[in-house]
Amino acid sequence: MNINNLDLIALITTVKLAFITTFILLLIGTPCAWFLARMRSRYKFFFEALIALPLILPPTVIGFYLLIAFAPDALPGQLWQSITGQQLAFSFSALVIGSVFYSLPFVIQPLQKAFEQLGTNIVEASQVLGASPINSFFTIVVPMTKASFITAASLGFAHTIGEFGIVLMIGGNISGETRVLSIALFDHVEAFNYAKAHMLAAGLLIGSFIFLTLISLLNKKHQSQNNTMTDHSS
Repeated sequence: MNINNLDLIALITTVKLAFITTFILLLIGTPCAWFLARMRSRYKFFFEALIALPLILPPTVIGFYLLIAFAPDALPGQLWQSITGQQLAFSFSALVIGSVFYSLPFVIQPLQKAFEQLGTNIVEASQVLGASPINSFFTIVVPMTKASFITAASLGFAHTIGEFGIVLMIGGNISGETRVLSIALFDHVEAFNYAKAHMLAAGLLIGSFIFLTLISLLNKKHQSQNNTMTDHSS
């Protein structure tokens, strides 16, 4: 059975949302993870708990409060509408913002753990030799934690693909704007159209498995290269 036009549009919307969200997550999550990894305050646990909240909170809870914030009579919604001239609630932009909030710990936690394991000696040594902090980060830290960046980006992307509750709360079900694959699947189930529901569900299942397998192979290849470099240097 071929995919219909509405489901194809939902697929395009989903992939677009996942790519944009992952890009923003890496931009925001990388400095946050670096800050947490190097943080020595006794209040560090508070920031880590705040970042991890989406892991245990029902997505509808996050979606509900975001929906209130995105409303035209709320300050964030008013600011957005005054700048863009468009309503934030039930828009694609709302999906991006909600997805970033919901998937943030999936990006920050792998990067934070990698930065903590790396330590500070290598970075400090490069700065003693005259490298700037930014140069040290991109020439030393990023290459040495490449596998963690791949894992973080993959988790953020995959988690965005599978979102349902939060995107339904803040985006609704507008074809070409906010209707993503998970909502399309729910629509088919609600309409007792199990044939199309099976097609979308199987596609998501197989696609997720292939995606995770490729990421695992990339990480294994990167780890093998690191081991080879370590053996040569010893």
